[in-house]
Amino acid sequence: MGKELPYILQFYDNEVSLLISNKYGYPIMDSYRKFLFSKTYQMLCNPELEMWEFSPAGIFDIWESELVTGEPRNSLYLRRD
Repeated sequence: MGKELPYILQFYDNEVSLLISNKYGYPIMDSYRKFLFSKTYQMLCNPELEMWEFSPAGIFDIWESELVTGEPRNSLYLRRD
């Protein structure tokens, strides 16, 4: 999985940044930075969590939960209730 992770991350970088930009009206580079410096992105980079099982829309939802609550684990995708 080590060799594939940069390609997977590049896919999510592009897709999630575009979703952020489209919803919030940020310039694409600002959206990219907001995503890269998030806890959600740190989780996505951790191969043990296997976050690539989620679609870009799912990762966006996790990021948005972090934006609103400060904690990505509050997303419906990650909660266990």
